[in-house]
Amino acid sequence: MISFAGRNLKIFFRDKSAVFFSLLASFIIIGLYVLFLGDVWAGSFSGVENARQLMDSWVMAGLLAVTSVTTTMGAFGTMVNDRTKKIDKDFYCSPVSRKSLAGGYVISAFVIGLVMSLVTLVLAEIYIVAEGGALLSLSALMKVVLLIILADLTNTSMMFFITTFFASEAAFSTASTIIGTLIGFVTGIYLPIGVLPNAVQWVVKIFPASHAAVLLRQVMMEQTMSTSFADILPQDVSDIKETLGIVFKFGNYEPGVSVHIAILLAAAAIFFGLAVLNVSRKRR
Repeated sequence: MISFAGRNLKIFFRDKSAVFFSLLASFIIIGLYVLFLGDVWAGSFSGVENARQLMDSWVMAGLLAVTSVTTTMGAFGTMVNDRTKKIDKDFYCSPVSRKSLAGGYVISAFVIGLVMSLVTLVLAEIYIVAEGGALLSLSALMKVVLLIILADLTNTSMMFFITTFFASEAAFSTASTIIGTLIGFVTGIYLPIGVLPNAVQWVVKIFPASHAAVLLRQVMMEQTMSTSFADILPQDVSDIKETLGIVFKFGNYEPGVSVHIAILLAAAAIFFGLAVLNVSRKRR
C-alpha cells in the first residue's frame, strides 16, 4: 500500500500541469483578491481599524480551505488515468489486494493535499506579513496545521467518493473545473456568505469545506480581530462575523468549535464509506 502510494506521489509531482491545475482555483482567488476584491472588501469595512489586514487573514484562511479541496481532487486524477488506460487491470492481476490499491490512492491524495496546503500556508503568511500584518503565533500556527490535516482528511474522503463515478479523463477534468469554480463561492471567498440569498447560505453551511473555512478563519483572524473590533459594539461585531462566515448561525443556534470538528469527522467517515460501497457495487 505504501509503495503504491509512493508511486502515485511520483506520478503526480512529475506532472507539472497536474500540480498547476490542482492549484488553479487558488491562483484565481489570489489574483482576484489582489487586483480587485481586496480594496472593495476593505472599503466596505472602512469603519473597522486595520480593515485590509483583517480581510487579508480572512481570504487566506478561506484559501487554505479551497486548496485542500482542489489538490486532493487533482491527486485522484492518477486513479482516473489508471482506470482509463486499463492500467488498473494490471494491478488487479498482481498479488496486491484491491484494498491496498484503494488505500494507496487515498493515502497519496491525502499527502498531496497536506503538502500543497502547507505550502499555501507558508505563502499566505508571507503575503500577510508583506502587506503589514503579523505572523501567526506558535500556538495559532499549530492549530492551523491541525485544522489543515482535518480538512484534508475530510476532503480526501469526499473527493474519493466523487472520483469513483468517473471512468474517463474528460469527465473528471470537467468535474474538476466545475468544482474549482464553485468552491470559491461555497467557502464564501468570492462573495461573503452574509450577502448571499438565504437558500444559498444554507447550501454553503452544510458543505463540509465551509466548516473548515470557519475554523481556519477563527484561528487566523483571532489576533487581528482583537484590535480591529476593540471599539465596535458587540452586536455589530456579531453581525460582521456572521456576514464574513467567521461563525455560522442556524436560526438562533451558533455551532461551537467542537460541532464544526464533529461535522468534518462525520463527513470524512460518511463519504469514505459511500466511496467503498460505490466501488464494491461496480465490481459486482
